[in-house]
Amino acid sequence: MTAGRPGAREREIVLTGWAHTPFGRQDNTFEQLVTTAANEAIASAGITAADIDEIVLGTFNAGMQPLAFPSSLALQADDGLWGKPATRVENACASGAAAFRTGVHSVLADQARTVLVIGAEKMTDAGAEVVGRALVGADYDSAGRPSRVGFAGLFAEVARAYGERYGDPGDAMARIAAKNHANGLANPWAHLRRDLSYDFCRTVGDDNPMVADPLRRTDCSPVSDGAAAVVVTTADRASASARTAGVRLEGMGQANDFHPASRRDPLAMRGSQAAWRSALDRAGVTVSDLSFIELHDCFTIAELVLYEALGLADPGKGGEHLAAGEFDREGDLPVNVSGGLKSKGHPVGATGVSQLVLSAMQLTGTAGDMQLPVADVAAVHNMGGLAVANYVHVLRGRL
Repeated sequence: MTAGRPGAREREIVLTGWAHTPFGRQDNTFEQLVTTAANEAIASAGITAADIDEIVLGTFNAGMQPLAFPSSLALQADDGLWGKPATRVENACASGAAAFRTGVHSVLADQARTVLVIGAEKMTDAGAEVVGRALVGADYDSAGRPSRVGFAGLFAEVARAYGERYGDPGDAMARIAAKNHANGLANPWAHLRRDLSYDFCRTVGDDNPMVADPLRRTDCSPVSDGAAAVVVTTADRASASARTAGVRLEGMGQANDFHPASRRDPLAMRGSQAAWRSALDRAGVTVSDLSFIELHDCFTIAELVLYEALGLADPGKGGEHLAAGEFDREGDLPVNVSGGLKSKGHPVGATGVSQLVLSAMQLTGTAGDMQLPVADVAAVHNMGGLAVANYVHVLRGRL
């Protein structure tokens, strides 16, 4: 992505280093997750802490951790970060993408030359009631109510609406769960590295109970701990000592929808549509140019609806494309080759940065067992709430 002022040379925004902790139930504290990701990302970029001009931390928290003022925690990673401006950014489940966009804007505005962006969340040491209440605090209509299932109840309503309009989505949801779990087996950082078959995912039983009808346990992403970080700068400032050539930010889009559910069609996800169109237009690419997509599959019904909302399939036809294998890792357009939130886990503030990190690995040929044969251009979609805050970023490899 380039941007410039009259008389100024246009700048190429690049991700030059990154880091990713394991997702799942972690013994590490929130602070340790943040500092680990920070140090590893700085080293990956081939720079020192003194080279960082600004820090942006994306985290949701909402009462899941007692410390509500975490922006300076990253300074614990290295004394060379002392005095650097550090800001905490929150936008529900899109907090990571929001932090990344904030960091990019600082570089584009000449307020910083090199920015460290961190996404992190520590959720598993809070009880189900605390986590559920925190998560539904991101919903206009449910905020403040007790909940043990968080957003599962809200996305169950989406699944029921889909069934009324297009037919039962249960089989398609099971295929998405099985696909993403199969992909997650190759992801060493994934929370749920389990090979769950389509038949298992479509069957309700003791090992796969109903969470919020019609969402089964296999339709829901897990509560997780974890962190990820990226270093953002301009191409002319990328260190020759970086571990890879990095990736270029080609385009980005953000769009917010109305908060009350009464003002949104849950099957349209109009905010995601708008962010998607903006990012692809700015990048000058179409869907046919994409090597793969990382979508925000907090629940399997979300991935199904997004196929259709983003124009990857006609309304009501996403399940047909899925059944044909189009979105498999061997398909025409792989979706969530990382395992997605469904297998990888969903530590809320870390998710958006994690998606960028794992996409950058694909685009630099460093994704290990996850690596696709062809990975040139990626689109990354992260959303907060039920498609209320929506972010899309398009990345291209610099090999």
